[in-house]
Amino acid sequence: MVHPRDLLLRRTWLLCLPTQDSALTGTRQGLGVLVSPYLSDLSGAGSWCLRRSLDFKLEGFRRGTSMEQRWGLLRRVQQWSPRPSQTIYRRVEDPQLEYLKEEEREEGEELPVQFCPMELKGPEHLGSCAGRSLPIPWAAAGRKAAPYLVLTTLLIFTGAFLLGYVAFRGSCQACGDSVLVVGEDVNPEDSRQGTLYLSDLQAMFLRLLGEGRMEDTIRLTSLRERVAGSARMATLVQDILDKLSRQKLDHVWTDTHYVGLQFPDLAHPNTLHWVDADGSVQEQLPLEDPEVYCPYSATGNATGKLVYAHYGRPEDLQDLKAKGVELAGSLLLVRAGITSFAQKVAIAQDFGAQGVLIYPDPADFSQDPHKPGLSSHQAVYGHVHLGTGDPYTPGFPSFNQTQFPPVESSGLPSIPAQPISADIAYRLLRRLTGPVAPQEWKGHLSGSPYRLGPGPRLRLSVNNLRVSTPISNIFACIEGFAEPDHYVVVGAQRDAWGPGAAKSAVGTAILLELVRTFSSMVSNGFRPRRSLLFISWDGGDFGGVGSTEWLEGYLSVLHLKAVVYVSLDKAVLGDGKFHAKTSPLLVSLIENILKQVDSPNHSGQTLYEQLALTHPSWDAEVIQPLPMDSSAYSFTAFAGVPAVEFSFMEDDRVYPFLHTKEDTYENLHKTLRGRLPAVVQAVAQLTGQLVIRLSHDHLLPLDFGRYGDVVLRHIGNLNDFSGDLKARGLTLQWVYSARGDYIRAAEKLRKEIYSSEQNDERLMRMYNVRIMRVEFYFLSQYVSPADSPFRHIFLGQGDHTLSALVDHLRMLRSDGSGAASSGLTPGLGFQESRFRRQLALLTWTLQGAANALSGDVWNIDNNF
Repeated sequence: MVHPRDLLLRRTWLLCLPTQDSALTGTRQGLGVLVSPYLSDLSGAGSWCLRRSLDFKLEGFRRGTSMEQRWGLLRRVQQWSPRPSQTIYRRVEDPQLEYLKEEEREEGEELPVQFCPMELKGPEHLGSCAGRSLPIPWAAAGRKAAPYLVLTTLLIFTGAFLLGYVAFRGSCQACGDSVLVVGEDVNPEDSRQGTLYLSDLQAMFLRLLGEGRMEDTIRLTSLRERVAGSARMATLVQDILDKLSRQKLDHVWTDTHYVGLQFPDLAHPNTLHWVDADGSVQEQLPLEDPEVYCPYSATGNATGKLVYAHYGRPEDLQDLKAKGVELAGSLLLVRAGITSFAQKVAIAQDFGAQGVLIYPDPADFSQDPHKPGLSSHQAVYGHVHLGTGDPYTPGFPSFNQTQFPPVESSGLPSIPAQPISADIAYRLLRRLTGPVAPQEWKGHLSGSPYRLGPGPRLRLSVNNLRVSTPISNIFACIEGFAEPDHYVVVGAQRDAWGPGAAKSAVGTAILLELVRTFSSMVSNGFRPRRSLLFISWDGGDFGGVGSTEWLEGYLSVLHLKAVVYVSLDKAVLGDGKFHAKTSPLLVSLIENILKQVDSPNHSGQTLYEQLALTHPSWDAEVIQPLPMDSSAYSFTAFAGVPAVEFSFMEDDRVYPFLHTKEDTYENLHKTLRGRLPAVVQAVAQLTGQLVIRLSHDHLLPLDFGRYGDVVLRHIGNLNDFSGDLKARGLTLQWVYSARGDYIRAAEKLRKEIYSSEQNDERLMRMYNVRIMRVEFYFLSQYVSPADSPFRHIFLGQGDHTLSALVDHLRMLRSDGSGAASSGLTPGLGFQESRFRRQLALLTWTLQGAANALSGDVWNIDNNF
């Protein structure tokens, strides 16, 4: 086997021969083909340098040799064979140049003593004749230059690599596909101005967002009447559609639902009277505003003795029972706040109350004299349906009510409820007798003794009317280019009872500004991987009716297509504290986004820095579960789509004007003391940066492993009852095993993603599908959506949830008086058969989530 270096030497001799003869040229090209692969192992620059070096050496050789000598060399080349070469060289002295002269010898002929035979097999043979070193000037120079050539080649290669890295450092998986940057008046398809990466997208978003005028939109929207189903709402819908039609959007449309809403009967307003011992109606207590009511309250009359029940929580009513206060047959007076109106009424009903009166206590609002406060004659509005959506078509979309049987949601109360003002509450509290309320129960109604009762008898009459009402949701879409069937959804409530500046005008303004900003980004070359869906909801003041009905209508596809839902409702209620009510899947991404958004009231700090300074364990203070009165709740608890709702709030108290007729732009502006534009801008930036990441990253940035921490935290609550269960021959081992399977499946998927090729589009889509359905995996498949619409085992409502299981276990150490908080029948205590069913529902839902996260069936650990 001839060594490549020998071929290289032979090629250099051949290159010295004349090129006029075609046979000679062919021979030269043939040897070039043999050597070229070895030259090609070098970089382009190294190969070029080596060829040039040989050319310089050969040029000098051509000038120092005759034509006959070169022809002789050619003949010897053609005679090369595996046998040892007998070609020898003689030094020729020349005044101009020293060169070698070839002499031919027949095989076996005796060689001159002064010469040493040489085979062209490499440098080890060139000096094999001891004491007879044969200096070859150009070969010796080549050997000396070889290290420098290699070093030069490495330097050139390293420089080129670094130059390429610097030039293309942005083209990584985290940044996704590149898009074109174009001007406002340039066609993106024809532009080649540059490449736009994630950091460029974020900078473009911030630049374009600053051009909006969200504060003006808040003020103008709050001045418009927009009660769901009203004629003026229809005008607002058309105005928004006109605005959207001027943006660069792929689709704009509306859908209409015919829902059952409840309104006050102004001809027969709700009333409140004192009743004497004989049941005769006495003095009427004036309800200042007949338009203030509780939608979905039971209608009719309720009579009973008055009892003060603090916030109406289960623990409050249990304390009253412990103090000997009779709740059955009473009318409860409770303070607004802490829990929703619907929860207050449902718990009162479970404890046997006949009706509920809800009032705003000044103690629950800011005492800052520089901030506006709620008028004492103002009542607070709120629906009392313990659920979301149209309660007269539970589990079904209200496109046409006539196709469904007349059914009602189990969350509708059977007792009446009515909001009253602080002035009326003061008059009621003054008439109460019985024990004095605990100090922490006392509010700030001056002159009121805050006794628990019972007091005089009252009669509450509620005459609300149910009306079939058309509501319209508005949709705007920017299609994705890689995964158009996966949607990042942003929504905001549009309707309001009263001015609704904080309730829905802020969210509507931010939503329209985001649509305009992302539309401008599309004009500047932005191409999201996934589709962006912007939605303006109707019927939000009645319990997320518009959003829930849309989910019910498209549930079969949305859990497969909706990636994340971002709610803009009640986003600005102050500027002191920040909360993110969200799914655990989004916590890590939210933390990352907070580090990129400036604080609206701490100059030079990001939101994350502000939160970390005030809350060392920031996530424990900032991250909260989704409340049922949020439109985001249905997305997660009903449809299995991870959701988030951002909220800025006051440091000490809640925003006092929410759900009142004093929720005006002026009061919101005064409450924030001029910082309204900055806070609104911060919410818009948070939402926009979140949407960019979710629509742009190749791999969805959802932390599916965090649910393992959630399970571990809840398992800790179950561990407290291990001894009690063991005494009854019961065990929680199944739950522990399912929890372990989920954690192992999450870790396995994380390792698979880490070791995979992230430019493989098919593989990334497969991982994304598994990741985006994690939330859906926690919807119990063993309960009916019609009977238990909120099937999420951590966030939902019903016997299948983990919280219901924990509440049931607590009855092992109690008399069962706390059963109402978990939906169990009060007084029954712990029920083993029910516990076994709860444990099975929870265990197999958690095990199913672990199996689904594992991927294909052959990858599932079936040793459960």
